[in-house]
Amino acid sequence: MSLQAPAPALGSVRCVWPAAATLGEGTCWSVREQSLYWVDILEKRLYRHTPGTGEQRQWTLDDTISAVAERTDGPGLVVTLRRGFAFYEPATGALRRLDEPEPERTANRFNDGKCDAHGRFWGGTMDTACREPTGALYRFDGPGRCVRAFDAGFAVSNGPTWSLDGRTMFFNDTVRRTVHAFAFDPASGTLGASRVFLRFERGDGFPDGMTTDAAGRLWIAHWGAACVSCHDPDSGAELARVSLPTDHISNVAFGGPALKTLFITSARFELGPGQLAEQPLAGALFAVETDAAGLPANLFGASA
Repeated sequence: MSLQAPAPALGSVRCVWPAAATLGEGTCWSVREQSLYWVDILEKRLYRHTPGTGEQRQWTLDDTISAVAERTDGPGLVVTLRRGFAFYEPATGALRRLDEPEPERTANRFNDGKCDAHGRFWGGTMDTACREPTGALYRFDGPGRCVRAFDAGFAVSNGPTWSLDGRTMFFNDTVRRTVHAFAFDPASGTLGASRVFLRFERGDGFPDGMTTDAAGRLWIAHWGAACVSCHDPDSGAELARVSLPTDHISNVAFGGPALKTLFITSARFELGPGQLAEQPLAGALFAVETDAAGLPANLFGASA
């Protein structure tokens, strides 16, 4: 039996960008730019926050943008748009649309995603209305090399993230409040058998975006429960909880010079006028200092 991971120490939560995002998501820390990229899916915006200088930039696209990763094989980013994958260069505004893998699922859109250690981008889809179990998970190795890795049957998919040894992929069935753990072959990028890693109780909201730290612990955003929780990678036991001043917490990523700042996105989506009056920071980008170190975000095309 493995020992439980230690509980991390947490500082105070601070708002670093009161952006009032309708649906904040897509966190990705750029080591080379020392900046956090994140998005507002429904407002079609890409944001970049640079803590060292205080610079905050934003770009508006002509399509929804939901997940972001940096490229090694060219300038700019690989992103998921509503229907598929694309290359986007913030410096020039150039957008190159690539594979659109599910043209028959017209009510779907892409949601969360990130790269694995071999530079393959994994993006999940969801039913735009959050009702029909039509979500799937795609592995994008490059233009013309996109496969449906898992026909999930999830109404809303979120994640993924990986264990430290790369042999487990965690992926969220958000509507059913379930975090799944899949056997994962790092060399081939194929999925094996799955098991339920964690189920959220009703009062804990819904598992949304997540990340893994350098100790292997999972950090999961709670949509509808105003918090982020930290979990032991083996048992799933909760080790710590970050309380936030707004209900809909959507994604997390470690950043900063030592990767010890936990950045957290939130959303105004589905909050009524009374709730918005009580939660003026809904849709903000938050940060909290920790003694936990994150892992550098994997780059697209590293060895795919």
